[in-house]
Amino acid sequence: MSDPAQTATEEHLPAPHPGLSASEVAERVARGEVNDVPVRSSRSTAEIVRANVFTRFNAIIGVLFLIILVVGPLQDGLFGFVIVANTAIGIVQELRAKKTLDSLAVIGEARPTVRRGGAPCPIPTSGIVLDDVIELGPGDKCVVDGRVLEADGLEIDESLLTGEADPVLKRPGDPVMSGSFVVAGGGAFAATKVGREAYAAQLAEEASRFTLVHSELRTGISQILKYVTWMMIPTAIGLILSQWIIQDHDWREAVRRMVAGIVPMVPEGLVLLTSVAFAIGVIRLGRKQCLVQELPAIEGLARVDVVCLDKTGTLTEGGMDVSELRLLDGAAHAEGGGRGGEQGGEKGHEAYVRQVLGALGKADPRPNASLQAIIDAYPSPDGPHWQCTDSLPFSSARKYSGAALRSPDGESATWLLGAPDVLLPAGDPALAHVEELNAKGLRVLLLARATRGLDDPGVTDGVRPTGLVVLEQRLRPDAGATLRYFAEQDVSAKVISGDNAVSVGAVAAKLGLTGATGPVDARRLPAEREAMGRALDEGAVFGRVTPQQKRDMVGALQHRGHTVAMTGDGVNDVLALKDADIGVSMGSGSEATRAVAQIVLLNNSFATLPSVVAEGRRVIGNITRVATLFLTKTVYSVLLAILVVCSQVPYPFLPRHLTLLSTLTIGVPAFFLALAPNKERAKPHFVRRVMRYAIPAGAIAGVATFAAYLLARHYYTGPGALDAETSAATLTLFLISLWVLAIIARPYTWWRIGLVLAMAAGFLVVLATPWLQHFFALKLVGETMPWAAVAIAATAAAALELAWRWVGRRFPA
Repeated sequence: MSDPAQTATEEHLPAPHPGLSASEVAERVARGEVNDVPVRSSRSTAEIVRANVFTRFNAIIGVLFLIILVVGPLQDGLFGFVIVANTAIGIVQELRAKKTLDSLAVIGEARPTVRRGGAPCPIPTSGIVLDDVIELGPGDKCVVDGRVLEADGLEIDESLLTGEADPVLKRPGDPVMSGSFVVAGGGAFAATKVGREAYAAQLAEEASRFTLVHSELRTGISQILKYVTWMMIPTAIGLILSQWIIQDHDWREAVRRMVAGIVPMVPEGLVLLTSVAFAIGVIRLGRKQCLVQELPAIEGLARVDVVCLDKTGTLTEGGMDVSELRLLDGAAHAEGGGRGGEQGGEKGHEAYVRQVLGALGKADPRPNASLQAIIDAYPSPDGPHWQCTDSLPFSSARKYSGAALRSPDGESATWLLGAPDVLLPAGDPALAHVEELNAKGLRVLLLARATRGLDDPGVTDGVRPTGLVVLEQRLRPDAGATLRYFAEQDVSAKVISGDNAVSVGAVAAKLGLTGATGPVDARRLPAEREAMGRALDEGAVFGRVTPQQKRDMVGALQHRGHTVAMTGDGVNDVLALKDADIGVSMGSGSEATRAVAQIVLLNNSFATLPSVVAEGRRVIGNITRVATLFLTKTVYSVLLAILVVCSQVPYPFLPRHLTLLSTLTIGVPAFFLALAPNKERAKPHFVRRVMRYAIPAGAIAGVATFAAYLLARHYYTGPGALDAETSAATLTLFLISLWVLAIIARPYTWWRIGLVLAMAAGFLVVLATPWLQHFFALKLVGETMPWAAVAIAATAAAALELAWRWVGRRFPA
């Protein structure tokens, strides 16, 4: 038989709004009142094709290719086919990456709970229509604008839109803005603006778009290409005048040699390899169920030197287990009127406390992990029901929740459940028990009876401690290995948690984190940014951190020059994730965290993070490596053109020669080097680091090749002399370029040595095969000049080694 008081209370509760019927939804869809904001995880197919085909250098190369098609022969136009192949490779790889991203985006897409015909059902964001009733709980993101219909302690954070850090308590009738998120409580709201009319629709579309811009790497490459373009224009003009007007030979030959001088100035494969390396990185990470929401995140992770970890959900699994319930001295008094004696002493006390915990669990419709463990351990009792007359949802800022409960015999009391060191004053005897348990890595919650109402700002003053709920956290089996990886890679790990500092330190110590034995209570951290940064550099574990403090800590680390990655899955991590250089969210995390993170680990495995970091380092380190190859070629091409113009001699090469050299010493090896493993942490100043060796290496190659060419011009005379001179110069340039490749390929592994030897073998095959000799117009005449070319190349190789060492000392990376 139900309690009359309970029935009376329930009669006055407003009935939940049933939401729209199927016919009402159909009407709104027909009128176009749907949430049709195009949320894309990648560029469209048309954009990918356009970005790869219509480039500045493709236009230059295309014009030169057409010129060669007119003057012939076709083998001098091989560079045009290489460009077509490069462009096709770039398009195919990006389309593969797009397919991977789009499929992962569907898996990770938010599915808000909408009431339709009185029943809640999760639907895609794009399925929401005007006037839909959308349910909200902690961590949920408001995907459209609306008006609150129901509120149960509903607190919404609008800081991502307004910059105001304090959450706003919402009541029925209050507005809700898209882009905000729930930090505590629950409720429901009706959609008043959908699609592009919603407040944050433009921001959401822009933030979630896959992009290839705004990264130091791509900005650096664009800067280099701009310099190359400006160098090309005067050099090309001088070369045209030199070969076409000043030199008195066949105009077709002049055009071919002029094109040969311009084509190698273009580092055409550099942009391709960057796109391919990024695209393959996305595909590799996609196979590990890692969604990269913003492409530069791969690059950013390569530069990370501090990773901030939230303990719950990252080092520990989301679930917990109640291992013990310890009654405190106040337990008997908490029952009031000596009820404990009537229930049989201490066992009666414990039974009563278990019932209170069960009632508290039932009072919260959206329990967090801690409360869920309590609900599992102490289910709501059968028989006469406890009533909840008021409730205060858990908040990360408060560190406690509460409820006003009426027991079956009519007694009313206000109960609080939360962090003992927040609810109790310093020096309280109960805190000694707490410290003892925390030191073992256990999480402890205090159940206390309050003497004031839940709406009283001083509700925690004078509480009577009743019992300690001891929770055992499940450590992630892979967390220890992941922390060791970061230590080996010289990445500092900082554990930042809202839990008790001693408890967090004990968990981190179990996982082998360096510095875990000196946990810091964040309430004692200095507020000033520089001082906070110093404290963060010195410590490794921080407890009792508020959501705003997490944000401040990220800012303090960045202020000290660190590149910071932040991982998290709870709503209390959103602000820090947004401000960090790289935000990493778990796939099972709150909708708000997934929305602001650049990387989402859909498999919820912290162990995936080393793969992500390694992928970023591979991309950046290898692109830096191969960029040096491409720009060395640009430098020696420009220098050769200038020397030719100044010396008034024919350009030493035909386009086919430089196509062969570029393919064997740059194109093919660069492709393999760009995709090789690379664990070195990415360093800043990309342009400076690339040019510091490309300029001296290119200068040595250009001067040595031109010296060999002039020597050959002096040595060879008569018909066919120009072909012999070109062959000697080609041999010299190939050997020097091969040595540059050998330097760039270091440190050597079996496959890197094999790669260099294979390229050398490829050139020998061309020299030894008659039809290839004819095709590439390469024929070494005599023995004296070829060996002289080898000697000049050997001297240049020694100079390259000295330059490499000098650059390393004079301009350290």
